[in-house]
Amino acid sequence: MTVVVWIADDTWQSCVDAARAHGSEFLLLHVSDHDVPGAAHGAFAGLFGRHPSRDPGRQVDDLAADHAAGLLKAAAERLGKPCTTSARVGRVEHEVVAAAENASLLVLCRDGDVSHAGPRSLGPATRFVVDHASCPVLLVWPT
Repeated sequence: MTVVVWIADDTWQSCVDAARAHGSEFLLLHVSDHDVPGAAHGAFAGLFGRHPSRDPGRQVDDLAADHAAGLLKAAAERLGKPCTTSARVGRVEHEVVAAAENASLLVLCRDGDVSHAGPRSLGPATRFVVDHASCPVLLVWPT
């Protein structure tokens, strides 16, 4: 079965390091939130009308895709084992839960107030994933 590793901007290194010892098949997953490009599309259309050639939402989409590709490449290099990568766009917590549906393990990192243990050490999306994942979850501390 596959180990899904959630590659988030600030914590991906800890997740990759922890996942390395837990499997032989890996899926490195990055999810870009659909709200940011959507807001850019909507704001531009509302203020300036619909001119596809000048829509900043497309630029935001392209920047997000480039960022995801760069993170996934760096994570694959750090993992040092064969893996597949997936860059998704959508509601982050729902995309992570869906990607881990048939996984043997989901690796993710605390992303809230990590100065002490407890519920506040998880951000809202991470809390949702921990509560809704249908597979075992390995929750690691960022290093």
